[in-house]
Order: sequence, then C-alpha cells, then structure tokens
Amino acid sequence: MITTLDHLLIGGSVGAYETLLGRRATGGRLRTGNVGLAFAGGGPGLQSMTFATGDVGKAATLLERRAVAVTRDGDALALTGHGVAIRLTAKGSDAPSPFTDDEAACVSALDHVVVRTPNPERAIAFYAGRLGLDLRLDRSNEKWGARLLFFRCGDLVVEIAHDLKKGVSDAPDQLWGLSWRVPDVAKANARLKAAGLDVSEPRDGRRPGSQVFSVKDKAEGVPTLVIGGVGRW
Repeated sequence: MITTLDHLLIGGSVGAYETLLGRRATGGRLRTGNVGLAFAGGGPGLQSMTFATGDVGKAATLLERRAVAVTRDGDALALTGHGVAIRLTAKGSDAPSPFTDDEAACVSALDHVVVRTPNPERAIAFYAGRLGLDLRLDRSNEKWGARLLFFRCGDLVVEIAHDLKKGVSDAPDQLWGLSWRVPDVAKANARLKAAGLDVSEPRDGRRPGSQVFSVKDKAEGVPTLVIGGVGRW
C-alpha cells in the first residue's frame, strides 16, 4: 500500500532549511534525493508526514477494512496515527532541489524520521498492522534508555522511539525529529558552522563506520541529526 515517504510538513521558514540542507527551494518547497519538505505557519516543529501510495482509492478501501478512520482531502487521504497527522497521496514528481554548495557538504537524503511513543506495542499494531510498513528492528537498550522500532519505508526509516524510564501509557505519539544523510560529515559540519549554525563536533554513530553530529539551532524546532558513513538501505 505505502511505497515511500513523499514529504514532511514543517512549521517555520523555508530559508532555514535551504541553509541546513544546502539546497535551493523552488516554489517554497525543498526536496532531497528521497523526500520533500513543505512549510506552513503556526508553531515550529514537524506537523505531518505524507506517504506515497500507488493507488489512493485502493489504499482507502484497505484502510477501512483495517478499521482506520480516513478522510478524503482532495486527491489525498488524511488520518491520525495516535496523535500524529498522516496523509496518503500519489507519489509526487518534483525533482531534487539544486545544491547551493559543494555536493559532498550538503544533505543527500533523509535517513530517518523519528516518532516518540509512550506505547510501543500500539505503535507496532498501527504502523505494521494498519499501514503495512516493514518492521526491520525491535531493540531495547538500557544504555540508551530506549526501545527502538525501525520501519523501512523505501530507502529511509520511520523510527519509533520509546523512553523506557517513562513506562507505557495511552498518551499520544509525537512526530519529533529528523536525521539527514551527507556524503562527507566533516565538510557538512564545517559548512553549517560557517553559516552560523550551532552544531556539535562529529562523533561516532551507533551504526558501525558512521559519524554523526547534532544541529542545536535554526532547524525550526525539529531535533536534528546529520549522519555520514552510511549508504542507502
């Protein structure tokens, strides 16, 4: 039913993300190699995620059979995943936005989008059972203090994170953060520092051979990680 994550809606300025991604917007929108970004008013942060599907009508029928309440919104379907605003639409045809700097120092693609949940079993039932995403990893790590669920979607991951210390509840999920891929972590880190962003120094990532750094400001309220040393899934 779902083929890819088509785009994300962010509250805030497209200009901030032109700097962050190292890409030039067209018509107020940006696109990396695998996902688009649209921008809206209101509060900062991630507002919704839109998945692509091969047939919107068939997706509506299947979701109804799976007891998911959907609303038609033009050519798209709108639904809520335990507090997270989700849409399904036909795959967009926008080309990746042009780079504004050395390609090696700019964002190539989205690695993962993070949803925080107080109820991981509920999340599995929804994202795997209802939406049909491919659950590739379910791992609890006391050192991290988290249980992580990785759902593959095209060549990126929808990561569901649960704080082990907070226990399980029926509170809503939160569409929370983004991790971006770059070809060269050191060059990307230097580019963002030169642009005036507050970024951490690169450090070893959790995946063998990877390096990451955190973006501490000017991401419109979205917790942001930049990762290098990994390829496509």
